[in-house]
Order: sequence, then C-alpha cells, then structure tokens
Amino acid sequence: MDLTAWLEQEPAQRLRGRDLLADSDLKPDEVAWLLDFALAMKAAGPNGARHLLPGRTVALLFEKPSTRTRVSFEVAVWQLGGIGLSLNVGDLQMSRGETIEDTGRVLSRYVQGIVMRTFGQSRLQALAEAASVPVVNALSDRFHPCQIMADLLTLKERFGRLAGLHLVYLGDGNNVAHSLAVGGALSGMRVTVCTPPGFEPDADVIGNARAIAEGTGGDVRLATVPADCVQDADALYTDVWVSMGQEGGPDRHAAFAPYQINGSLLAQAPDHAIVLHCLPAHRGEEITDEVLDGPRSAVWDQAENRLHVQKAILAALLAS
Repeated sequence: MDLTAWLEQEPAQRLRGRDLLADSDLKPDEVAWLLDFALAMKAAGPNGARHLLPGRTVALLFEKPSTRTRVSFEVAVWQLGGIGLSLNVGDLQMSRGETIEDTGRVLSRYVQGIVMRTFGQSRLQALAEAASVPVVNALSDRFHPCQIMADLLTLKERFGRLAGLHLVYLGDGNNVAHSLAVGGALSGMRVTVCTPPGFEPDADVIGNARAIAEGTGGDVRLATVPADCVQDADALYTDVWVSMGQEGGPDRHAAFAPYQINGSLLAQAPDHAIVLHCLPAHRGEEITDEVLDGPRSAVWDQAENRLHVQKAILAALLAS
C-alpha cells in the first residue's frame, strides 16, 4: 500500500491534530494501526516517505540530555520531508523566565508540531494546553510513549503478534514501567512489573492499565521475585536503576542488585525469550555485557525502531 493511502484510513483520521502525552491517549486499534504503519515506513526505506510532511517544521524541545530521542526525531522529520529544529531549553528565553505556556503559544505560530523531552509531566501538559499544534511526549517523569511504541514494534517483529505475549519488566517502577503497563494492556499483552518493595509504579497508572486490559484480554501484575516472574516470559525488559534527576539520592544498588538481568536469570526464562532495554545502559548494573551483547538481545533493533514509530506518529498527527 502507498504510504499516502495509510493516512486516509480511519485510525489516521482520528489521530490527526491530536496530542500524544501518554500511552493512554491512544486506543487499542490506534496502537495497532501505528505499528503497522511503522512497519510500512520501515519497508519503504529512508527516502520512501518524503512526500508525507513536505516543508512542515517540528520544534524539538529538550530539557534533558538525549541521544536516541534527539537523533531519531531529527532524522524522522527529515525523512518525512520536513525540518526538525532541535532546541535546547537552556538556549531559549525559557531559561530567563519566559513561561512554558508563552513558549508554546509562540512556537505554534512558527511550527506545525512540538516534541518535548522534559522532567515533569505537568510541564508537558501546560505546554499542550497553551499550544495550538500537536504536542508529543518524547519523555517525561511519568510516561515514555514513543519508546514503548518502539518496544511493541520490536516484539511484533520478533513474535508476529502482541496479544498474549508475556513481558516482564525488572527494576524501578518508573516512567518506562508506567508506559509498558499501559502500552502492553492496550495491545492485549501480559505485563509483569517486578520491582523491589517500595519501588512500585504509581497505583493510579497500574489501575488504569488494568482497566484497559479488561477490554483487550491483557493482564497487568506487580511482583517482587524475579525468578518467579521469568519462568514463562517472552521478553525480559530493564532500565537504569537511577533515572536522570535522581542522582545524589539514596544508594539503590543493594535493593536493585537481585533484579539485574544476567546470564543466570536469563537461563531461567524460556529459550525463546528476548531481552529489551530502552538505553542508555549502565553495563554491569541493571544488565550485564554478556546479555546486552548476547544472541538473545533485541536492544539494537529496539533502538532503531524509535525512528520508524516516530515517523508513523508524526505523519499521523501532523499530516495536512
């Protein structure tokens, strides 16, 4: 199917002009459609989608350092035929006190979309309320929806389906855990979030994910014992133990050490199970070199898929 024809389909019509601030902003059929569209983007190659957003400009706002998010979004906009403006907030008038609302109002006069990587979800929401163009969450302290779309795409490529797969997340109940719970529920997956006691994901996010799962046939559970969780896992997933902004806090290493994905833990999972990590990795902490670089790692495909899903998201939200 021609890529332009994808944007004429009903899910694309519903997505056009909307914000993506959290995974729950999407419906199950919209997630499925975006993943199929991303696969079509991937198959079309780097020059196959230049006609989708010709001449459109996207502001990329960064309050946090970035490698994958910045590069994948810049390349995504360019491959769609548009222009991506990477803007470090420290270089903008926001650093001198201009409000995020005023920034959103002004940027909306210049660009057709805003992507923001920020510390607080509340800042993202304030920006979206003031802006008159679509706003995309490229990471906040609460959700990481674009990352999880890439994770789902990687799982779909590996297993040919999402419904019924069992993903086990091990580590901190952070923004990635939140988005995996919601995104997995939207896709009919079983998601187990395994954390040390006291580091569970937010109860309201898990409650929402469970409510979504009731309608999709999925399941979302919390656990604390890694070995019990991985016995029937299709994928093991982890993230850093200390996220940006948490540096200087209490030492977490003792609490999190049993949750490391290493050769011993992976051996307790089924032979077909793969390993995922949103990166950057602290090698030797949450994951060992032998696993990250081993034959069951899908981490590098996962990182590449950020580009393809973000092309799909931007094209759907910003198409004229």
